[in-house]
Amino acid sequence: MSQDKKIYFASDLHLGLPNLEKSLPREKMFVSWLDEIYPSTSELYLLGDIFDFWFEYRRVVPKGYTRFLGKIAQFTDSGIPVHFFTGNHDVWMFDYFEKELGVTIHREPIVRELLGARFLLAHGDGLGPGDPGYKLLKRIFTSPTLQWLFAKLHPNFSLWFGNQWSVSSRYSKEITHNFRGEEEQITKFSRIKLSDEHFDFFIFGHWHSPIIYPLADNSNLTVLGDWLVSNTYGVWDGEQFNLMRYNPNGQDEVISSASLKGK
Repeated sequence: MSQDKKIYFASDLHLGLPNLEKSLPREKMFVSWLDEIYPSTSELYLLGDIFDFWFEYRRVVPKGYTRFLGKIAQFTDSGIPVHFFTGNHDVWMFDYFEKELGVTIHREPIVRELLGARFLLAHGDGLGPGDPGYKLLKRIFTSPTLQWLFAKLHPNFSLWFGNQWSVSSRYSKEITHNFRGEEEQITKFSRIKLSDEHFDFFIFGHWHSPIIYPLADNSNLTVLGDWLVSNTYGVWDGEQFNLMRYNPNGQDEVISSASLKGK
């Protein structure tokens, strides 16, 4: 691998929110970002909620998102691995992306050694102690029985209903979230993991609040932010992890940075 190749991370694009027409500019901006990073990308990680609602029938997938899907196909066709984490909004993703686009789907947190650093990667919802109500709801929505029943509905109704549900339930209509440090479930989850084994970086989506939060001298928690308000992403080059804000009309802004201890 070329020394200038980097690993990129993004999440929470919420394509389709509030509808296809109004999310199209956001899709085009994200595709523009993908175009810009394409030459320097060794791997791409999309950490969930890329779609505001997604459900795959055996022979039917949601209408739209052509530019995004085509760009992802360009990455995988050229040998760039693309990893897609299911979020709480696109949890009903099955095998279409794997078979059609060559994308690797992740439904649980994963551990990766990336350019000399140890990462734990996840969308982030439902992790850590507490919030039993949400965890029960997530268990219901990931039930194969519920998915089978939902698939019996006609797509014209089910996809309309799913989009309406997603929009109406979206963080109780709140788009942004103020990260609360040690009070957050993902902080507690990360510290529990750190008590058993070392990770240089924990990377999460879901919370829409871009931040690098130090857990220890040599371990950091990153929330990637979103593309509804912040237009933020992460990039790792083997020495430094940067949390960046995309600027389609100029140079991207470094929001925060973290390095491996001793580098």
